[in-house]
Amino acid sequence: MTKTVSSPYSVDAFFAGVGGIELGFEQTGEFSVVYANEFDKNARETYILNHPNTRFDNRDIHDIDSSEIPDPDVMMGGFPCQAFSIAGYRKGFEDERGDLFFEMLRLVKDKQPKVVFIENVKNLVTHDKGNTFKVIREALVENGYYIKWKVLNSKDYGNTPQNRERIYVIGFKNKADYDAFKFPEPVKLTRSLRDVIDFSEKKDETYYYREGKQTFFDKLKESITSSNTVYQWRRQYVRENKSGVVPTLTANMGTGGHNVPLILDDFGEIRKLTPKEAFNVQGYPKEFKLPKISNGQLYKQAGNSVVVPVVKRIAQNIADSLNGDHKEVPSIKETGKYALIYSALDSRFEGESFVEKYSDSYEELKRLVNESGIPFITDDEYLNLVQKKKSATFYLIESVK
Repeated sequence: MTKTVSSPYSVDAFFAGVGGIELGFEQTGEFSVVYANEFDKNARETYILNHPNTRFDNRDIHDIDSSEIPDPDVMMGGFPCQAFSIAGYRKGFEDERGDLFFEMLRLVKDKQPKVVFIENVKNLVTHDKGNTFKVIREALVENGYYIKWKVLNSKDYGNTPQNRERIYVIGFKNKADYDAFKFPEPVKLTRSLRDVIDFSEKKDETYYYREGKQTFFDKLKESITSSNTVYQWRRQYVRENKSGVVPTLTANMGTGGHNVPLILDDFGEIRKLTPKEAFNVQGYPKEFKLPKISNGQLYKQAGNSVVVPVVKRIAQNIADSLNGDHKEVPSIKETGKYALIYSALDSRFEGESFVEKYSDSYEELKRLVNESGIPFITDDEYLNLVQKKKSATFYLIESVK
């Protein structure tokens, strides 16, 4: 399988936000975003400002028919995770946000891209004791994808001074591409807080905390004493982030601003990060443009986004796998009532999985497992394994949905 630089792999992007995942892919020079979908009007404004030439669709994903979008090499999305964070298992998927994964899956099934790329919160793996991710994983593999997933921290894998752990799930249609793909190795953190935060320049008065302006200012002044670290006001107390990086940016930075990290600048004044600095902390390039909308919305967008350098490194490894000199080994075409699913977990935050065989006979698959020497486990044993953070290689037999 070969590809020239003049013909980059095409990408359809869903839940595009402000375009951070797409930006990481495009920075490799190996991918071109031909279609993007985002329903939030404020995120759309930021996206279009920075990607004026991308075909953009502002509809709800429920209203999109696969015949209306390009056939992509890569389909990607960081589907919203709020439903999994605030609700139980069944409600999580039945929530109007929780079913968005299945809307993306509907389009994946119709378009059959070479690669599926998903990014989400770390606790997607453990939500509802592991049930949620089990459903997502099995939905992908039963639709012919060989998947690998791993939780990566931006300070360890993106040379970006933020403590941000996210899960990345990569699915390949071709097993040879899957076999060739590896997640990036850790890199030394050389970028400092001062590379992403401007301690030495005065900002607009909006960002400063002053005596008489905030009722808790005395507590800030007492605790915020160093210009070499970042702080947070936690409603009742000040938390210093002693690791020398920015704490995880969150979407609720947009609600009142109290979760926006704080610094003591070189003038001895206390202020919160500006929206531009929040995007810097996510690894966005300096030329990335912010529209003239409320700071609350910009903070929310930054907190909802991805660390671009981490995505870029993963995207480069995906491209290297697709460009590899190996024969195509497409996913199996068999069908049956039951799927024999191979999985290997390296702790609960890293693993790989695929369907090895389909059959109408449960007993036939059980016999194959017994002959393999790899243990067969039940759904309950799997969930117990995830909760105990254990490494294991095993088979599951699931009814095909």
